[in-house]
Amino acid sequence: MKYLLSIVAALALAATSAQAGCGKKVASIGQLEKFDAATKSVTIKVVDSSDPKQVKTKTAKLTMTPNSRVIAKDKIDGLVGKKVSVVSEHGKIDYVIALASK
Repeated sequence: MKYLLSIVAALALAATSAQAGCGKKVASIGQLEKFDAATKSVTIKVVDSSDPKQVKTKTAKLTMTPNSRVIAKDKIDGLVGKKVSVVSEHGKIDYVIALASK
């Protein structure tokens, strides 16, 4: 009986840990260079980022999803050429925030 209970407990723990996401969010600041409406992709010229790869390459190509939110007066295509902050996870955008210009 103890053997059976330990197997059930191990399977329960394995099932719950398999559904947990990594939760790694990347915050990037830069200028939105282009938005492709067909592929819903955004290219950003990165000034600062929490991801060292983006800082090194100085660009980030991210994808909009149905859950992506744009926090600005304009829509995403109206932010091209403006300074933005983007929060993403695994290349998928969570938020695009328009920043005030100096």
